[in-house]
Amino acid sequence: MSNHSPAGRSLLYLVVAGAAWGTAGAAASLLFLASDLGPLSLTFWRSAGGLAVLLGVLALRRRRPGSAAPRPSFGSLVGTGLLFTLFQAAYFGAVQETGLAVGTVVTLGAGPVLIALGARYWMGERLGRGGAAAVLGALAGLVVLVLGSGGGEVRPLGVGLALLSAAGYAGMALRTRWSGQRGAAGDPLVTTAWSVGVGAVCLFPLALVEGLLPHTAELGRVLWLLVYVATVPTALAYALYFAGAAAVRAATVSVIMLIEPVSAAVIAVLVLGEQLTGAVVLGTVLLLTAVLALIVAEARRPVPAPRSEQQPAPVPVQSAAR
Repeated sequence: MSNHSPAGRSLLYLVVAGAAWGTAGAAASLLFLASDLGPLSLTFWRSAGGLAVLLGVLALRRRRPGSAAPRPSFGSLVGTGLLFTLFQAAYFGAVQETGLAVGTVVTLGAGPVLIALGARYWMGERLGRGGAAAVLGALAGLVVLVLGSGGGEVRPLGVGLALLSAAGYAGMALRTRWSGQRGAAGDPLVTTAWSVGVGAVCLFPLALVEGLLPHTAELGRVLWLLVYVATVPTALAYALYFAGAAAVRAATVSVIMLIEPVSAAVIAVLVLGEQLTGAVVLGTVLLLTAVLALIVAEARRPVPAPRSEQQPAPVPVQSAAR
């Protein structure tokens, strides 16, 4: 697979984004230890800080002449932002209700299934037998990795919130892929800025109730961690995610992004001093095997031209009215 090809570049973007997302959990753990910041307030600062970083990058880039990317509609940008907010807020609610292990497994496990079904129904994307086997292997690896080394209490409300989070994530992934198929994905930096901006606006009142400002004796450390969370797993990772997800099959994207818990587990062992267990090793091997299989399959697929560039008008497939 050549990273210089469009498919290789998009897949590389997704791998880096997934690994960056995995570092957010470790940073959040350190923030919770160093301050009384809650999960909703942390997500607000993550979104607001990411917006500030992206606006700065966009302001600098405007000074350079260049071709403008197609701009999605206002409704499309807001819709993606609302799905981003739902994904983030419902996930933290699930973790609060039913614990990190169960919330993570249900959210990240249901996501690929919902995305595969949505991509098949709305966009005609088929995984095939090999792809379906890879998805099942990835889900098995996720369950072993997250639940194998510890328990978790299953509570109906928490599971419901996790499924709601998975639906938000699936909607975001499908909308991005649907736009990419039509050559209307737009600038990933702009899409990311709108997503985190909408998230910051929606989360602000909830963060006020929870406690917006952290109380800490280690203000420098807390600020440094907030800057990191806003920059790497938010501004950078989501820009790479939106760039890659527009060009890769939606179900493949969802499985590649399961690199996130692998990255989080590696950091937990190497940085936070957590114990390396057989479940962590087995789950990581299963997940990475499935991810690599899909990456190889995706890289070998011919990349069709966006529908807006195709000369004959195609027969429209069923599309989501989002």
